[in-house]
Amino acid sequence: MDMNMTQDEAAIRRLIEDWASAVRAQKVDKIVDRHANDIVMFDVPPPVEVRGIAAYRETWPPFLEWLREGDGTFEIMKLEVAAGDRVAYATALLRCASKAALAKDNTPRLRLTVGLRKIDGAWNIAHEHHSFPADV
Repeated sequence: MDMNMTQDEAAIRRLIEDWASAVRAQKVDKIVDRHANDIVMFDVPPPVEVRGIAAYRETWPPFLEWLREGDGTFEIMKLEVAAGDRVAYATALLRCASKAALAKDNTPRLRLTVGLRKIDGAWNIAHEHHSFPADV
């Protein structure tokens, strides 16, 4: 652990890295693990606003199908965490594209912002915001 990183920041980093690993392994139960029941997600594809753990779970099968069919990549390239006693947030840049698209442009483009709450002493993801920069 980085000497400047708190235990909470390290725990959150592990939680987010485990989430990304679950996405790559296409394990929906692990993807939704450690998410608050009242999670709110703002996503790239419709529906752009998702509320509640059941609706969040339903967003994953189409993405995982795309990941399989498109020989996709989902890698955290940069992750920063800030934690208080009961709430925290993290920002990340990811590579999320097909291998063919990454061969043309390997720049991390998926932006991720995560809001977390401590529930019963453990960090849980309460908000996710996924976005890509606008093509101008």
